[in-house]
Amino acid sequence: MTLRSTLRSTSLAAALAAGATLAHSAGFELASPTIKPGSMLSDAQVFNGFGCTGKNISPTLKWSGAPKDTKSYAVTVYDPDAPTGSGWWHWVVYNIPASANELPEGAGGADGKGLPAGSVQGRTDFGAPGFGGACPPPGDKPHRYVFTVFALKTDKLDIPADGSAALVGYMVNANKIGSATFTAKYGRKK
Repeated sequence: MTLRSTLRSTSLAAALAAGATLAHSAGFELASPTIKPGSMLSDAQVFNGFGCTGKNISPTLKWSGAPKDTKSYAVTVYDPDAPTGSGWWHWVVYNIPASANELPEGAGGADGKGLPAGSVQGRTDFGAPGFGGACPPPGDKPHRYVFTVFALKTDKLDIPADGSAALVGYMVNANKIGSATFTAKYGRKK
């Protein structure tokens, strides 16, 4: 086998694997009645602290069309534009039962009372579990907030209570069989 044919075979295998992942996600959708994809977040989803004065309320998130082998879900909210060199995790929820298809508004409170039974909120980059709303630096271009639901092949992720959002992200991606996402924006004037 030549190097060229080996590379072609490797590329074909990678394309097939990517296609399999896309096939699992085909029809899997995430939506919110309060946030439209590409829209600006309202004060309800803005952090209350760090110079921001929002209400810090997690939005309603609803999903449908998950892969048939889904055993649980995870939900994340991530700002890739945060000036940290690694983005900013605003919300991390995992071990959401496969029977769930939404998180109601306000489910991201620190007490987690609005979450489906068994769900766990991981520590965000604000340093604690629970939803932490948008709060980009004043004068930055509007940041993107990526809302994602992941369908997982396991019913439980075994993560320490003080595990970082990056650790949760690693475990989620290691067990992902599909995902659905939308992005909204938010910026502050100087």
